[in-house]
Amino acid sequence: MTINQEDKNSLIKYRIQQAEETNKDVQLLIDNDRLRAAVNRIYYEMFYSLLALALSEDFETSKYPQLIGWFNKNIIHTKLIEPDYGKIVNKAYNRRTKGDYDIHVDFDKDTVIEMHGEMNKFIFRIKEFLKIDQ
Repeated sequence: MTINQEDKNSLIKYRIQQAEETNKDVQLLIDNDRLRAAVNRIYYEMFYSLLALALSEDFETSKYPQLIGWFNKNIIHTKLIEPDYGKIVNKAYNRRTKGDYDIHVDFDKDTVIEMHGEMNKFIFRIKEFLKIDQ
């Protein structure tokens, strides 16, 4: 599917807005000790920002493994963004998957707060790469 530049820019902004709204949800979840749900939303904030990044580079997918694979291959390995960000999103994806599908998974609050900080760092870096005002 090809879209014109104006629609593409609008969709990129929409995905970043989704990520920012999700960040507010994460804080509410942490404040209310809904830690497994917070881990899920932390991952999704990164996912939405990656969708924006991928769209800016003319790559489209809705599948998590494809998107993360594309990010690692085309952005991290080519050194457009520092390797730490690949590790952050991979860790969040693995924890989200574990929290959503494994039985009796609990996350401690310190881990989730650390993930929230990494998520904020991640979205800041993606917005910086996309040249979106912070």
